[in-house]
Amino acid sequence: MPLNNPFEFFVQLHLTERCNLRCKHCYQSEKRPQEMSLSEITAVIAETSDMLRDWEETYNLSFTSSFNVTGGEPFLRRDLFAVLEKLKENAFDTYILTNGTLVTMDIAAALSALEVEGVQISIEGPKDIHDAIRGTGSFSASLKGIRHLLDAGIELTLNTTLSEMNAPYFMDVVKLASSLGAQRLGFSRLVPSGCGKKMLNTMLKEEVLKDLYTEIFSLNTNGLHITTGDPIAEQLRDPADDDANNPTPSGGCAAGVSGLTVLPDGTVTPCRRLPVPIGNVKKDSLREIWASSETLKALRDKNSYQGKCGECKKWHACRGCRAIAFAYSQANGKADYLAEDPQCFLVN
Repeated sequence: MPLNNPFEFFVQLHLTERCNLRCKHCYQSEKRPQEMSLSEITAVIAETSDMLRDWEETYNLSFTSSFNVTGGEPFLRRDLFAVLEKLKENAFDTYILTNGTLVTMDIAAALSALEVEGVQISIEGPKDIHDAIRGTGSFSASLKGIRHLLDAGIELTLNTTLSEMNAPYFMDVVKLASSLGAQRLGFSRLVPSGCGKKMLNTMLKEEVLKDLYTEIFSLNTNGLHITTGDPIAEQLRDPADDDANNPTPSGGCAAGVSGLTVLPDGTVTPCRRLPVPIGNVKKDSLREIWASSETLKALRDKNSYQGKCGECKKWHACRGCRAIAFAYSQANGKADYLAEDPQCFLVN
């Protein structure tokens, strides 16, 4: 669910790292940190609301603000609906990211009553491919959850994490999404971190990625909206004007620009897939983190970037995927979140 417009601000809130699946490409590790209490989560919601209101008043801006609520598997938190109610009380748009296997008819009805803006469920390919990545039986369980959500009138996004394991089958997911009646279909690239480190060698090569993205964007999907948070894909679909002298990031990778991630123990990172701690909400102010973090400052400074990304004339609108750059460089002996995106086909 990409949120890359200049005045949009989102928090990706991870309630837990517990999960009922063991996906091969998962960017999380096997560690299970202590989880924030409901009162601590409520404080984060309130602080975010106050921060955005102050920004609006101080800078005469308006914001579209949202929370992406996820895990692990968010439906393993017994107080999930209490969290969702707090978000509604504070007028945040609310999205849920889930594997869908625990969504019952009653849960779908409750989400509809709370007027959540949308739910994203991961589908990695046809049944055999999906189950090979996420576990035997997970495809059928996710389909049940998908149908419950659609029957409840909830806007649904399917999402696929692309690697050599499933890229040849993405068009099957397009057909599935259309047949189910999903409103949106998203895709992202494998980030070889956490448990997904073992899949480093399945990252798609630049030329394969370009051909796949070109095919995806040429499809006539008959009302199914294709969406992505991949800044490289967006530059292929809707290229920004070249502007080598523009020092202001205005789109592309959200890290440091339009959102923050809060992990289950309160740790704050620029992006969930970019495991670089920049504070903790239990002791640090979100607005101070946003304003003073040296990591965030570097992410906003073109002069800090390395390789192709540092030289790119579309830096202001893209900047590559910082999480992939970090994970790939880490696997090659130098962990650098400002390294070039290794899969970029936009700059030679």
